[in-house]
Amino acid sequence: MCLGIPGELVGFVEDQPDLAVVDVSGERRRINIGLLRDEGLEIGDWVLVHVGFALTKLSAEEADAVRGYLEEMGRASSGGIDAVTEPAV
Repeated sequence: MCLGIPGELVGFVEDQPDLAVVDVSGERRRINIGLLRDEGLEIGDWVLVHVGFALTKLSAEEADAVRGYLEEMGRASSGGIDAVTEPAV
């Protein structure tokens, strides 16, 4: 199963046009936005992130819906959304 997590675009990486910084549930991560090069991404946009790549641009409503689904899924497995967004060690 593939799992995409919504992240809010909070910055771009200078001198690396395919990289950006997103906020995922309070955690900031660098991701590759090269697949969305033609989407005209701006600070504040929401993207669906999977293994470090932005796969699609989302509306704020879509991002909220996905986050709600992930929270429900996490409660069902007793880990919460933090278990989904925690970096692997």
